[in-house]
Amino acid sequence: MSWGTELWDQFDNLEKHTQWGIDVLEKYIKFVKERTEIELSYAKQLRNLSKKYQPKKNSKEEEEYRYTSTRAFLATLNEMNDYAGQHEVISENMTSLIIGELTRYVQELKQERKSHFHDGRKAQQHIETCWKQLEASKRRFERDCKEADRAQQYFEKMDADINVTKADVEKARQQAQLRHQMAEDSKAEYSSTLQKFNSEQHDHYYTHIPNIFQKIQEMEERRIVRIGESMKTFADVDRQVIPIIGKCLDEITKAAESVDHKNDSQMVIEAFKSGFEPPGDVDFEDFTQPMKRTVSESSLSNSRGDGKYEPKFGGKSKGKLWPFIKKNKGAGPEDFSNLPPEQRRKKLQQKVDELNKDIQKEMDQRDALTKMKDVYIKNPQMGDAASVDHRLSELEQNIEKLRLEVQKFEGWLAEVEGRLPSRTEQARRQSGLYEAQNTSAVNSCAQDRESSPDGSYTEEQSQETEMKVPATDFDDEFDDEEPLPTIGTCKALYTFEGQNEGTISVAEGEMLYVIEEDKGDGWTRIRRNEDEEGYVPTSYVEVYLDKNAKDS
Repeated sequence: MSWGTELWDQFDNLEKHTQWGIDVLEKYIKFVKERTEIELSYAKQLRNLSKKYQPKKNSKEEEEYRYTSTRAFLATLNEMNDYAGQHEVISENMTSLIIGELTRYVQELKQERKSHFHDGRKAQQHIETCWKQLEASKRRFERDCKEADRAQQYFEKMDADINVTKADVEKARQQAQLRHQMAEDSKAEYSSTLQKFNSEQHDHYYTHIPNIFQKIQEMEERRIVRIGESMKTFADVDRQVIPIIGKCLDEITKAAESVDHKNDSQMVIEAFKSGFEPPGDVDFEDFTQPMKRTVSESSLSNSRGDGKYEPKFGGKSKGKLWPFIKKNKGAGPEDFSNLPPEQRRKKLQQKVDELNKDIQKEMDQRDALTKMKDVYIKNPQMGDAASVDHRLSELEQNIEKLRLEVQKFEGWLAEVEGRLPSRTEQARRQSGLYEAQNTSAVNSCAQDRESSPDGSYTEEQSQETEMKVPATDFDDEFDDEEPLPTIGTCKALYTFEGQNEGTISVAEGEMLYVIEEDKGDGWTRIRRNEDEEGYVPTSYVEVYLDKNAKDS
């Protein structure tokens, strides 16, 4: 089976067919390209969907994701994000392995096809030229033969006429011989041209055209094989991500199987349990006798307090038991005594954990500054060791304050958890001692709770119980309302990042105004403009006081 022998006379149809083959290849490339766009769009929509339902940070939604059902949903969202990533992989692989490769192949195919059909047209033009030469030789032979016949007939006519002179007869005879010779020459030329044409025609239809058509056939067959391989790659690209997609689905199934309804129910109890006992029976109030009507001691209202007050219920305050009392608006008390016992315990524990983290941060900063100070002591050219003393003292004060805070909250936590039956006089004195160190006068927590009939803090009381950290000399220096006058200028020798309160960041080479000299603590107070001023290490700047500036 060969196009060269079977389709020797179908040059035009082969040209059309091969062009159609290239069109099919380009159509397939366009199809794959649209498929990759769909995959990318689908992946983008999946990612947006997953992002849309992700819990917002530091929001109530984030707290809801502690339940197993919501954690399973979160795992599903994360797996859908990975699932979307696999569709992006499909798009990338199809783009590189199919679209890119086939696009280059189409360009090569067009060039090859153009070359083959150029050779075919050239062979056709050559055989057509040979045919025209044959036709011209044939017509010339035919014409010369007719001319020789007419010259022979004219000679015979002149020779038979007795009235014609002998010279005329001889002239006619010579003319006839000349024409006859020309006819013979034309015959020989025609014969030679015919043999040459037959040879060229044989080579054309049995050698040149078959070779050209064979190359075109091979080119077309390679195109067919290539598009078949591309279709196989199309399927393989999808098949390669199936295991990963299956793993994503397995993780979703695993997350779904981890949902524990009993655990979630228990978490609801832990989240909302108040710790109070249900109210007891309400005593019968006999209105026929003049007696003081009181609520039963076993009611829930008494269970909140410590027996120091007994709320009375009249006809209009019917049913106002503690769980249904309207809570105070605004900031609650520092010891969370407005909350039910169980919720209060959680809040206190959370507060203790936060304070311990803050202590650890302050200690890390202190250790880092201590190491910096040691480096400055060993290498004075790197910085002034005294410049960090002020910050170290601040950190020590902060750590001490935070530790006292932890002790206070741990005392309240111990009281709630039952390790302490009640706030004894000793605990109350310790609390008073701590509060005396930090504030001028703060009532004890127990006294504050007694000040409200329902055991919750009012807004004024919550403000009174807030910690008032004593202002340091460092902070007092910034309380001056009137700006200090400039006493000179300074140039920053090094870049300083002022991350602490009261400091200011400067860049190397920057010129600033000096408003307060170093008082021996290693810090100089400077100003950049009306709104920006603060302290920088004295060793970081070169100071030019007004008298020095004038001298310069």
